[in-house]
Amino acid sequence: MPTAQRARHGGDLVVESLTALGASTVFGLPGQHALGAFDALRRSGLTYVGLRVENNAGFAADAFARVTGTVAPLLVSTGPGALMTLAALQESAAASAPVLAIGSQVPTAGLGGGRKGYLHELVDQKASFRDVVKSVHTVRTASQIPSAVAAAWASALEAPAGPVWLEIPQDVLLAPVSVPSVTSLRAEPRPLPPRPELTAEGARLLNAAERPVILAGGGVVRAGAREELRALAEALDAPVATTFGGKGAFPWDHPLSLQSWLEDAHTTEFLEDADVLLVVGSGLGELSSNYHTFRPRGRLVQIEADLGKLESNHPALGIHADAREALAALAEAVTPRPPGTAAKAAAGLLTRVRERIDAQGLELEQRVLGAVRDALPDDSPSFWDMTILAYWAWSAFDPRAGALHSAQGAGGLGYGFPAALGAAAADRDRPVLAVSGDGGAMYSIAELATAHQYQLPITWLIVDDGGYGILREYMTDTFGEATATELSRPDFVALAESFGVPAVRTTPERLRADLASALAAPGPSVVVLPALLRMFAPTHLDRPADGGPGPDGDPGPDNGPGPGQP
Repeated sequence: MPTAQRARHGGDLVVESLTALGASTVFGLPGQHALGAFDALRRSGLTYVGLRVENNAGFAADAFARVTGTVAPLLVSTGPGALMTLAALQESAAASAPVLAIGSQVPTAGLGGGRKGYLHELVDQKASFRDVVKSVHTVRTASQIPSAVAAAWASALEAPAGPVWLEIPQDVLLAPVSVPSVTSLRAEPRPLPPRPELTAEGARLLNAAERPVILAGGGVVRAGAREELRALAEALDAPVATTFGGKGAFPWDHPLSLQSWLEDAHTTEFLEDADVLLVVGSGLGELSSNYHTFRPRGRLVQIEADLGKLESNHPALGIHADAREALAALAEAVTPRPPGTAAKAAAGLLTRVRERIDAQGLELEQRVLGAVRDALPDDSPSFWDMTILAYWAWSAFDPRAGALHSAQGAGGLGYGFPAALGAAAADRDRPVLAVSGDGGAMYSIAELATAHQYQLPITWLIVDDGGYGILREYMTDTFGEATATELSRPDFVALAESFGVPAVRTTPERLRADLASALAAPGPSVVVLPALLRMFAPTHLDRPADGGPGPDGDPGPDNGPGPGQP
């Protein structure tokens, strides 16, 4: 028999607040303490995408936030459900993806170490999130919910963007409320403009430079500053390299493009030789500095929205600002110069990089990556797990208009496929590519059910080399043999088909055609490529701590494993 209509409760305030702030889609997985919020979802206009594992739901929300540039709500339960999101939220923090994670809590009587013995009870659940997210918010009464959601939303968006954690006790979510529905709510992040005296000094340095170079990071992409970057580079006649997180910030085939071969000594030396190096939206971390072997010989000007990354690795004229506003101010302040030798220098660098790669007998790897690029529509985004082909893509893949996303911020496995689910949920009219190795694929294999349930347009390329391929290379190179890297795995084609997802086993020769066909078909699909790929040789091992060759050609100290180390 039909049940009586329920009165509005705290969960409705959560959903109404999200709707008022502009949310369209919620990712998550229900649990006992969060049922009040999920009941409210049923009565809302929000689209819900439910995944099979909370960590994967976090990755999906991360990708939705990246491709839309807005906040992605993630709704999970208490204890195990909440804690399962931590790896995904760490990636969102590293990539500055604005995810609003809303977790339930035990009833209010159990908060603060009350030790009532509730299911999933933790002494201090939010403490687990403080070292991962930007901010932590706790609600104790229903009337606090709209303001807390708005505060968390604004925190997630404010530069540098990132994930936030909001927790609401079970009894608050279930408590009846009589307040009017939330129809108007504001959450405007504070702007982060550059200080005029700093941009003036930056422009002075760049105007005086004979060899200016620009290194563009993920902050340029997140700020939507591609046009401002291009205008400044062309005004200065300055070559531009992009970090792995900054791929797409500058046109790949532009005459001034150095592309993104940052794990290459030739590129490192080119950046070091700049008399003024403008670093935008990057902290010059491990991967962007060729494993901290980068040693600039000229002046650095660094634009960075994350205050903690400003001058964290090298002294610079530090400009704490949003990349778009700072680049626009610099472009207006510099004196345009006629084209000179910068394009020739950029072409010369890329020739040296190609010659180094071509001398290593890596035709298979380049052919496979080229087949993926040929098959993928120009405007389709791609999401890459921590696998050898992804490490190639960081350096050698032109994302064109579609953008390349990976988990290289935090370096955890299992990102590619669930992230692609989130991107497909944001735009169901264009195909999305996910790329994983067989080891990483097993982290998110359950999400084949999600892809089938929602009929999301995703093609999942699984490169099956029988183990953790990159770790196999690291261990073999370092110790002479590998341990714990070989894996028993399923028949991925048969497994996908058991979920109702079409699948095909391909070869390097057929990859382009099979991948293009899968991407053109509606709904999800899987393409399995059995192949043993290799990485290109590292260059940081030949660069000593001072960034130059040692005496008598001594390559210097061993600085760790090869390319792509998470």
